[in-house]
Amino acid sequence: MAYPGHYFSRIARSLARIGDVRLGKIGFATAQLPVLAALKDGDGRSQTELARWAKVEQPTMAQLLARMERDGIIRREPDPADRRSSLISLTREARERLPAGRAILQQSNEEMTRGLSAEDVETLVTLLRRVLGNLEAMER
Repeated sequence: MAYPGHYFSRIARSLARIGDVRLGKIGFATAQLPVLAALKDGDGRSQTELARWAKVEQPTMAQLLARMERDGIIRREPDPADRRSSLISLTREARERLPAGRAILQQSNEEMTRGLSAEDVETLVTLLRRVLGNLEAMER
């Protein structure tokens, strides 16, 4: 019997290792991708919003944001609506590196689906979306 979870786990670990090496060359890491995606349009978001978006716990997000701030990827500004909170946004330097990051991710996607037809890739993505939907239903 085939166990898809085994392959999902191996694929996720491989993608993270490869992504960290490739993205590291421009100062990013795979763990930062949800934050980069959430902030790519220049909007400021709270730590709580980012944790919810990335589906991680608050302490995990706090540690990630602290490293990103240290590395000059994000900045914090007081939230005008709530003085106790900060709004987090990307620095200008990080926004300038986003196109290079997208190119790296696109190249990696092309390499990992090498030998698959466009229809195969479409089928794969359709099936993965269904699996993800099942997992999200299990979390409720």
